[in-house]
Amino acid sequence: MNADRKLSNGAAVLDEEQMIQSFLAGYHRPNTIRNYERALRRFRSFIGATPLGEATWHDLERYKSSLLRGTSGNKPLNASTIASLIAPLRSFYRWGSDANIALFSHNPASSIRLPKVRVTSGHHFLTQRELTELLTYLSAKSVREWMMVLYMVILGLRVSELVQMRWGDVVTDPLESGAWLTVADGKGGKTRQVKMPEALWKLHNDPSIRLKLHGGSAHVNRQSRVFPITSRQVERIVNRASRECGISKPVTPHWLRHTNATMALLNGASLQQVQQTLGHVQINTTQRYLHTVELMKKAAPDFVAESMHGVLKNVLL
Repeated sequence: MNADRKLSNGAAVLDEEQMIQSFLAGYHRPNTIRNYERALRRFRSFIGATPLGEATWHDLERYKSSLLRGTSGNKPLNASTIASLIAPLRSFYRWGSDANIALFSHNPASSIRLPKVRVTSGHHFLTQRELTELLTYLSAKSVREWMMVLYMVILGLRVSELVQMRWGDVVTDPLESGAWLTVADGKGGKTRQVKMPEALWKLHNDPSIRLKLHGGSAHVNRQSRVFPITSRQVERIVNRASRECGISKPVTPHWLRHTNATMALLNGASLQQVQQTLGHVQINTTQRYLHTVELMKKAAPDFVAESMHGVLKNVLL
C-alpha cells in the first residue's frame, strides 16, 4: 500500500506498518502489545501478497482452519491458543473499519467466531491448609517472597500488577482508618482501587519490612517499585516455593488470584465486591468463581449419603 496516496477527504493513507503501529498505540501493557503484534504479523505472513486492508472473511477463515488443522512444519493448535491469535485480528479490523478511522471499507472479521475455549481454571486455587503451609514456609525463608504471596492472595493482584506496584500507590483516608492500593494501568489500561486490610497495611508500612524488601537499602521513595523484579521471576519464585513446601499442584501467581476470589466468595463477599477487587469488566468472568463455590456447598449426593448413614456406618465398621 502506498503511503503517499490520499483519501477523498485529503488524509494520507497509512502503509501497513503504520497501520499496525497506530493500532498498537491504543494499548498500554507490553505483553498485550507484543502478543497482538505477533498475531498480526503471523496473519500477514499467511495471506502473502494480499494487503491487510484487502483481506476477506475467506482469508480469515482459511487462516483459522490452518491453525486448527496444522500445516507443514506447524502442529495443530489448541482452542485457547487459536483464540489468542484470532482475537487481535478481530480487534484490528474492528478498529480500522470504525467510521472515524476508515482505514478499511468494511470489517472482514465481524463474522469470525472464536473457537470455544474450555474453562479449566475452576480448580486452580489453594486450599486454606495449602496456603497456610506456603506462607509458613516463606515466612521462615524470605520476607520478600512471603510479602509477594500476601499481596497477591489478599489483594487478588495479577503478577504484572504486583511488579508495577510502587510505594506511593497506597493511600489512606483523612482519618487514616483505611488504606487503598491504586492499581494503575491494570488490564486494558484501567485503574482501580483495592481496599488493603489493616493487617497488610501495617506490614506494608513497617520500616523493617521495607528494608528487607529492598536488601537493606534505605534509599526508597514513593516512586520506587515495591518489588523491582520481573513477572517471570515472580512466577519462578511461586512455583519453586510451592514445590519446596510439599504442594503437588502446579501453582502459579494466577492461582493466588483465583484463591483470593474463591475464599472471598466462600466467606461472604458479594460477586460485585469480588468483581471490583479483581478488576473484571464483565460480571460473567467473576461468576466462574461462584460456580466453584456452589459446587462446595451441600449437593444431592450429600442428602443421599445422610439417608444411608446407618448402612454406610455398618459397612465401614
